[in-house]
Amino acid sequence: MSQEHQLEHNYNYTVVRQFALVTILWGIVGMSVGVLIAAQLVWPQLNFDTPWLTYSRLRPLHTNAVIFAFGVSALFTSSYYVVQRTCKTRLFGGLLVPFTFWGWQAIILSAIITLPLGYTTSKEYAELEWPIDIAIAIVWVAYATVFFGTLIKRNTSHIYVANWFFGGFILTVAVLHIVNSMAIPVSLGKSYSIYSGAVDAMVQWWYGHNAVGFLLTAGFLGMMYYFVPKQAERPVYSYRLSIVHFWGLISLYIWAGPHHLHYTALPDWTQSVGMVMSILLFVPSWGGMINGIMTLSGAWHKLRYDPILRFLIVSLSFYGMSTFEGPMMAIKTVNALSHYTDWTIGHVHSGALGWVAMVTIGSLYHLIPKLFGQERMYSIKLINVHFWLATIGTVLYIVAMWISGVMQGLMWRAVNSDGTLTYSFVETVEASHPFYLVRFIGGVIIVSGMWLMAYNTYKTVTSPKSSLKAISQPAL
Repeated sequence: MSQEHQLEHNYNYTVVRQFALVTILWGIVGMSVGVLIAAQLVWPQLNFDTPWLTYSRLRPLHTNAVIFAFGVSALFTSSYYVVQRTCKTRLFGGLLVPFTFWGWQAIILSAIITLPLGYTTSKEYAELEWPIDIAIAIVWVAYATVFFGTLIKRNTSHIYVANWFFGGFILTVAVLHIVNSMAIPVSLGKSYSIYSGAVDAMVQWWYGHNAVGFLLTAGFLGMMYYFVPKQAERPVYSYRLSIVHFWGLISLYIWAGPHHLHYTALPDWTQSVGMVMSILLFVPSWGGMINGIMTLSGAWHKLRYDPILRFLIVSLSFYGMSTFEGPMMAIKTVNALSHYTDWTIGHVHSGALGWVAMVTIGSLYHLIPKLFGQERMYSIKLINVHFWLATIGTVLYIVAMWISGVMQGLMWRAVNSDGTLTYSFVETVEASHPFYLVRFIGGVIIVSGMWLMAYNTYKTVTSPKSSLKAISQPAL
């Protein structure tokens, strides 16, 4: 047996397989809840006059499910796989490894139960109450122990750049979660933040935007830096640029939170710092996007017949678009139009559906056959159909929200010659209604793609080992 095969035999792929499968499950659950609340904004009667089915309770369930159930499970999957492969050693931690899986699933289930029942801190992306927050911290410390323990006992002298991004995301999310979740419990299901007023808002958006910056950006960039070169069968375009990308990103992102609080009680200088840092963030972000896309140098022809590579490269295109749009929206004069409108919703989902979901889906399609002893997925045609469903659904969603958002901003600021408002708020809601219908249709298309993925995965996993042979590609 070769050394490489011995290493393969030694790796802990059990936990990677578990996280890979639940990533797809939670993706379907989280996105389906999103489609339901999108439908409620078109047809409000769909809350059925039931408190736990109202938009206000299901919306935090949706965000928690797609970020922490789907997104974090994808990061567990990829980080556990990549750190073993690039360090040529088995995961450190023994029983801590399965603990991170089962502990995280218990946290997700507790969120699914408590949020619809109305147990919430009301802090964006941090709605879970204090007992669950403590459980998150415990599981996260175990995760950090496993990941960094594996790095320490590596059998390579070099730490590959993907692990820098994974490590940065793990450490920073721990600090963000613990600081923002500081609270005084008054009962098992209720607590009050130790911060108040503008300080609470500042801490919340230092957390909220950096959950985007480190969890939904840095973590998934770790995924990109491994799976794009692997699927393209090309080395990273510029390894030096990848290191510059890492240090530039983590140096600037942590300061960007105040751009969520323009024109509020936050001190004006703090708002300006957030704006300037957000604009500067454009530079390392596009450096990373260019690095990922240029990795295809000499392999562009593969996009013609490889839908997995298309998922990965289109995700980078959405990453580039989102990281141009975000700094632009952080500029105070632009923010005066965009803030509180659907434009923000469109921006979030161009990142969430276009970048995070697509890079995850592409990475899973690359991973699943390797984890379950196959040479390829059950159906390449179904991956291709999924690619077009994901792309069309995402474009419908974000374009509808962009148009609706800009229209809302213009209608809200329109005034008559005597200084009175031209439009009532209800008129702006009525004008947005057709775009909410388009968003719902886009969401249905996206979720149908996820069901195709689940079917394709099921057929791949249940096929006899190595029965799915690699398809020879056309000669050029």
